[in-house]
Amino acid sequence: MSDLFDVSREVILITGASQGLGRQFARVLSAHGAAVALAARQTGKLKALEDEIKAKGGRAVAVEMDVTSAASIAKGLDAAESALGPITVLINNAGIAVEKLAVEQSEADWDAVIGANLKGAYFAATEVARRMIARKGGGNIINIASVLGFSVVKFIAPYAISKAGVVQATKALALELAASDIRVNALAPGYIDTDINHDVWETPAGEKLIKRIPQRRVGRESDLDGAIMLLASPASRYMTGSVVTVDGGFLLT
Repeated sequence: MSDLFDVSREVILITGASQGLGRQFARVLSAHGAAVALAARQTGKLKALEDEIKAKGGRAVAVEMDVTSAASIAKGLDAAESALGPITVLINNAGIAVEKLAVEQSEADWDAVIGANLKGAYFAATEVARRMIARKGGGNIINIASVLGFSVVKFIAPYAISKAGVVQATKALALELAASDIRVNALAPGYIDTDINHDVWETPAGEKLIKRIPQRRVGRESDLDGAIMLLASPASRYMTGSVVTVDGGFLLT
């Protein structure tokens, strides 16, 4: 069974790796032997994470990458592959949300959210896929979607729209890339307690939202460890176009 979930031969690039889920993915995958390329627009926090992983005996490199720019994606991939070798797994995790009612969202708000969440995931996936196809070695792309790609709440319409797009991009790319032995799947987290939203859960609005979750709690970052290990490892070798939901039952309501 350990061989089934073995990621020790993988070189994994994680976008949005400086905090939250991206940081957690980097920690768990590197702890299980993967080499990890840590990508984000600002490399300050990435460097600290790189040092942390190396101090524990892991392989890591921090690379600057703005996923809203195809040129920046290509440049970041060049740096990552120069340091660690060809990327075998991509985790498209970078994303943002702007919290306003739809009628208050500006064109700039829309462009920022769609650019980071959907355009970024699509162009990172296609750039990595081109390289995987050229090497003829197959590969693995994991898009981080959201339960809000299937359901909606107020104040973050562009975010929900972008994540619905990520789900469809996962399926479309899975269909096109399967012949090249590249599988494309998505992980759709529910509400997860991170540094950014930690204080929200003790507010009346946060407590109300928790009551909508059948397990009556928000997720911990570590609750996604099993799912990311599944998708990043040979255990998911016959999965493509799948969306794995980890939400405490939120979508059931």
